[in-house]
Amino acid sequence: MKKILGIGNALVDVMTMLNDDSVLGKFGFPKGSMQLVDKTKSESVKSETRNLKRSLASGGSAANTIHGLAMLGVNTGFIGSVGKDDTGEFFEKDMKAAGVKTFLSRRDSITGTAVALISPDTERTFATHLGAAVELDAADLNTDDFKDYHILYLEGYLILNKILVEKACRIAKENKMKIALDLASYNVVESNLPDLKEIIEKYIDIVFANEEEAKSFTGLTQLEALGSLSELSDVAVVKIGKEGSLIKRGEELIKVGTIEVQSIDTTGAGDLYASGFLYGYANDLPLEKCGLIGSVLAGHVIEIIGAKMDESRWKKIRRTIKEIVEED
Repeated sequence: MKKILGIGNALVDVMTMLNDDSVLGKFGFPKGSMQLVDKTKSESVKSETRNLKRSLASGGSAANTIHGLAMLGVNTGFIGSVGKDDTGEFFEKDMKAAGVKTFLSRRDSITGTAVALISPDTERTFATHLGAAVELDAADLNTDDFKDYHILYLEGYLILNKILVEKACRIAKENKMKIALDLASYNVVESNLPDLKEIIEKYIDIVFANEEEAKSFTGLTQLEALGSLSELSDVAVVKIGKEGSLIKRGEELIKVGTIEVQSIDTTGAGDLYASGFLYGYANDLPLEKCGLIGSVLAGHVIEIIGAKMDESRWKKIRRTIKEIVEED
């Protein structure tokens, strides 16, 4: 099986269960939004909610994907930046507990956190302080860390540091690695379109996008956007929510549906879809099976709060994947 290395923003998710929405009003957070906040406001939110039920989990888009792959038994690594603090220690331990080999730079800044304020109706509002996560720099990349890996996975948020992304891609290609990129967010695509197009054209083998991101990138919808993306990369994947996903490689076009689930929280669905798809790809499975495994993981993660599933759910997922792999 191919080994997979990820690079992304290393964050710790602070899952906080609200009794009501008064905290959102106090801080002026629109319900359901993602707010970037400074260190002071982040600490104020944590202080205000300190007596509420909360849990911690390693987070960040690429980190979620790599964590998911590790839970499936894939040999994985993760490059990121954290602070010299207890939160940074927690991130590293959480990733290592899943079997991920970590390559973390330590900063004087505090580790980035995403406080997820979960309303009684399960709607989530994020107060995110990126902290040390965005201090990852091209100079932190060590060529030796890429050796023995076959696939590099990048989150689109990194395009804000194009020099970092270009260096990572160059090192990967020098090591004959395939490179996969998730477009991350439609507003990131809109703000960085020329840079993203250049990176995808020059380096990317697999591109993941949801419908909004694909439209922002191409100005087109669904099938047309898929076709446009597939002209720039070897494999293009457009995730279309409840309808599943569209996959294109050359003249090969596949539509994959979803599994029947009871959705509670869609956070992490795209990240875990990528985990499943790349698991199939790393095992040289047909694209349809890659997409099916992606749908299985995405379906299971939206049945829980947050992006981290317990071991009993992972056992069920592994059994389902075994059935998919063995099907004729």
